[in-house]
Amino acid sequence: MVCDTLGRPLRFLLTAGQRHDNTTAKALLDGFECQAVLADKAYDNNDLRQAIADMDAEAVIPSTRSRKVQIPHNEVAYKDRNRIERCFNKLKHFRRFATRYDRRAVHYLAFIHLAAIMLWLR
Repeated sequence: MVCDTLGRPLRFLLTAGQRHDNTTAKALLDGFECQAVLADKAYDNNDLRQAIADMDAEAVIPSTRSRKVQIPHNEVAYKDRNRIERCFNKLKHFRRFATRYDRRAVHYLAFIHLAAIMLWLR
């Protein structure tokens, strides 16, 4: 999921439960214009960093422990990353989102869009 600086959802992509979200991160960012992309350590890879650099944006992603050369990040800007977590928390207030009752991905994604609209209207 991508959210704006106010923590409102902008774009969603569903992945399989056993698949890492890092594989779809570049697709989520495609077409966005931004100054910085904030993400946690799980999104630290060179391909994503290059895609963010191609957008003329700053990658505010802490390096993983396994990286031989640690890449510095803006710690002040990184403190705002909690807004995506707060956005997920607001969406989880909708029981249907949190428990994923829908069997088909199309139905689940439709409800996510409906819940996102309701968050934008608050």
